[in-house]
Amino acid sequence: MAAQPSADSSTIRSKLAEQHGRFKHGGSKLEKLMSASFFIADYNNDEHANAVITLLNDYAQDPMGGGEPLPDATKRDLIPALAQLPGAFSVLGQLGADYVALANCLGSFSTFACKPLINIHDLAVSPDARGHGLSQGLLNCVETEAQRRGCCKVTLEVLEGNTAARAAYKKFGFKPYTLDDKTGHALLLQKYLS
Repeated sequence: MAAQPSADSSTIRSKLAEQHGRFKHGGSKLEKLMSASFFIADYNNDEHANAVITLLNDYAQDPMGGGEPLPDATKRDLIPALAQLPGAFSVLGQLGADYVALANCLGSFSTFACKPLINIHDLAVSPDARGHGLSQGLLNCVETEAQRRGCCKVTLEVLEGNTAARAAYKKFGFKPYTLDDKTGHALLLQKYLS
């Protein structure tokens, strides 16, 4: 069963058409982007769940995703975990019958703004579908959902060396997080727990 675009797909296509001047590319790329559907995955739909795992596993094996496949336990347990996590959602991008793009998003909260926010934890486009602006469609869908939820902002992390992704995020309006230019940009740090 093919996934049906959400009611937001027409809104997303309209936003993309309005931004055509920002894309600075030929008609074929815009045509491919406009023919794509972007929608919130239904974790109870086996086709959507499989697409989320497949796209995330492909991303994990990419050098920008760490270069290793997902552990079997992650493949098995991720969808039920996301389904139970308040504020979590995934956006899928589809061209024809093929799922080609994914954004896994987690709800969080801004204490300074006293409002919810969305963090894009993973964003991936299949290698064969890259270079056609599909990340912009994913980001539009995430932004639409964040606005629907009353969020104050959308955040994400990107590897410093991922120049293609950094350019796509900048094109969409993302910029480094700063409070004051004198104190510099915020850094993402981590500590693994055993």
